[in-house]
Amino acid sequence: MTTPWSRRGFLTASAGTAVALGLGTRASADSDEFATLRAKWRTLILGEGFDPAAEPFASRLADLGATARGLLATMAPATGSLWPDLVYADPDPDTDQESYGYSGNMNTSYTRLNTLAQAYCRPGTGLTGDTGLRDAILTGLDHLHDDVYNAGRTRYGNWYSWQIGAPQALLDVCVLLYDALSAAQLANYLAAVDHFVPDSAVASYSGTSTGANRVDLCRVLALRGVVGASAAKVALARDALSPVLPYVTSGDGLYTDGSFVQHTTVPYTGSYGSVLLGGLGLLFALLAGSSWAVTDPNRQIVFDAVEHAWAPFLYNGLVMDAVSGRAISRGLSASDPKQVQQDDHLRGHPILASIVLLGQGASAAENARWRGLVKGWTQRDYYSPPLNDPVLGLPQLARLKGVQDDTSVTAVAEPTGHRLFPSMARATHRRPGWAAALSMADRRITYYETGNGENLRGWHTGSGMLYWWGDTFANGQYSDAFWPTVDPYRLPGTTVSRKVLADAAGGDWGASLPDVNWVGGATDGERAAVGQYLKGLQSTLMAKKSWFFLDDTVVCLGAGIKCTDGTAVETTVENRNLGPTGGAPFTVDGTVKPAAYPWSETLTGAKWAHIGGHGGYVFPGGATVRALREARDGSWSTINKGGSTTVLNRKYLTLYVDHGTDPVNASYAYLLLPGATAARTQARAADTGWLTVLANTDSQQGVTVPSLGFTGVNFWFGGTVGTLTASDPCCVMITEKADGTAVIAVSDPMRMRTSLTLTWRRAIASVTSAPASVTSAATGSALTLTFGDLTATAGATQRITVTLG
Repeated sequence: MTTPWSRRGFLTASAGTAVALGLGTRASADSDEFATLRAKWRTLILGEGFDPAAEPFASRLADLGATARGLLATMAPATGSLWPDLVYADPDPDTDQESYGYSGNMNTSYTRLNTLAQAYCRPGTGLTGDTGLRDAILTGLDHLHDDVYNAGRTRYGNWYSWQIGAPQALLDVCVLLYDALSAAQLANYLAAVDHFVPDSAVASYSGTSTGANRVDLCRVLALRGVVGASAAKVALARDALSPVLPYVTSGDGLYTDGSFVQHTTVPYTGSYGSVLLGGLGLLFALLAGSSWAVTDPNRQIVFDAVEHAWAPFLYNGLVMDAVSGRAISRGLSASDPKQVQQDDHLRGHPILASIVLLGQGASAAENARWRGLVKGWTQRDYYSPPLNDPVLGLPQLARLKGVQDDTSVTAVAEPTGHRLFPSMARATHRRPGWAAALSMADRRITYYETGNGENLRGWHTGSGMLYWWGDTFANGQYSDAFWPTVDPYRLPGTTVSRKVLADAAGGDWGASLPDVNWVGGATDGERAAVGQYLKGLQSTLMAKKSWFFLDDTVVCLGAGIKCTDGTAVETTVENRNLGPTGGAPFTVDGTVKPAAYPWSETLTGAKWAHIGGHGGYVFPGGATVRALREARDGSWSTINKGGSTTVLNRKYLTLYVDHGTDPVNASYAYLLLPGATAARTQARAADTGWLTVLANTDSQQGVTVPSLGFTGVNFWFGGTVGTLTASDPCCVMITEKADGTAVIAVSDPMRMRTSLTLTWRRAIASVTSAPASVTSAATGSALTLTFGDLTATAGATQRITVTLG
């Protein structure tokens, strides 16, 4: 039986028995610290601690060998290309979009060489140590250097290809084939890297050298130093990481509230954030114990962010699309028909593996806790089991398998609670059996991001899109070709004008921001009141939208809806992706509706509706709602210029409120009950005393749920709602508890209040805790709280605990 490919085996193969793989004898004579770092990097990128003869590794290694043989057979060095299907010679460098494609082909050419090098170095590929393969890789490296990536070339197209993509792949190959490369070859390749990634690339923390991009650049500089035995380059890479680590208050980076932003205005925890987390984990691990270990005390911020910034957006193995930017449009590729469709699960799995790697440098308590979280996420991902992930790299797969097989690790259950991320206009809500996320936009956070021809129709994802998932159901809701087939004007939770928008409307890279300030909310950590002053993208649409996140329900209100676009305005209550078959039964007020496609009906006076296997919807007092079953065709190429043109078909069940053409003061109210049965939905609709809508106007929106002791009010303007009076715009959420206490959560979503007075006409015996922002508190027959300057709180919730009178 083949012995496990252990850490010692990898180190031995890279530094002691290089001759066995046909690499020559140079490594055995090279015992300096750089050789140690090269060996460590080999381990990090090839993986450790797994048996190459056991599954899931054996088949993955065999597939790698098959892929490598295919690449080897089609490699044909020619002027302008290394593979005929990847022409990188740009005939017209002045055409930006085309140049992006050509530079991307150069990048991909290096990535293919990296694939060949891994097939050469890994066991079980059928090509391990194959001298013919090695010589072909060397030929490819020399060809790309002489033809395109050299110190005399001026870059074109996408800067990323020249400064991150190509050099990362090139330097990985240099590490893997270090002993087969001549001094002249190494000097040529490193001169090219120095040319395209000079020290000045990290001289200023700005432009394309921030956040995840900065981490990627530091990886290039560190590996250039390791391969070229340059202590100065490695030190530069380490030091250039420091600006990434501290919290930021604007622009790219991590915020104290757990937000992560890239490209200045885009919530990106699930995409660029994944790159940042993975890159930091690799660099921390590479440099640990060396002369260049990362010792900046701010690295603890990154460790804290695992649970503060990333975990809230991970649910049973997936990472929520609400924080993945334009990556949601990357499904099937036109250039690689064999590529597996990307989705929220496949984006989530690398984050899990990165957390495992990062844990190796964290405290023992953090590492143990994180391994428990990862084990839970891995075990619960029934829709797309991580250990069967066809995209996940072998090192990442080995890390997750190691956690799964570790009997000392107990899987941690999904937590319950609410998290607000005011710095990126996002919220997450978790309850037993389900989770939800909310996407909004304001003057700091873009409606959506498009760029590089990607995410061309994500226009309304920031218009109050309400995502939700079940624990044992609907985990593929947004995974199964949702984005190319959904009606982009009917995203669940959104209020939009049907005005036709052009692809990429609003401009690239998150350029378009709504001129609104009141977006945010308040939470006690379990429940929340959240609001969005909505202005439509390239539209006259205006609306006030509120969500009250409760124990088994999300209460959704809309008011002041007006528009003069000359088109219909709709609020989408739900738009469930029912897959290719669409078999879910649909019931309204006890009547089962037709299951045929297409089908539509105006539901007049509807009190409740239920989608079998998904959840329920209640319309307080009755509402006129339109229901629609439709089979929708779409392809990834419609939303991403690099996407596959293959036509996909998915069936949808949509519920929406038609506010008519050019509404003046329209409104809506509904309750979402994820996972509820039809009987429970009907019972909630019949319990007319469960919820009282205190206000649903352009000035205030609020509700109370007596059985929960809950009151939530969004004051768009100062005024009185129920027992609450606010002097100015603010968000207030109160929970009265059975022990005779209450928590009052208040925030200034506009970040503009220099003072605020809030009165609650409820007998209060005492204030037991209050933040420094509260300058006075008067108790007795009513509570009057006076707040000082709230502009520096960045929309964060101010929590006050009182004893009820």
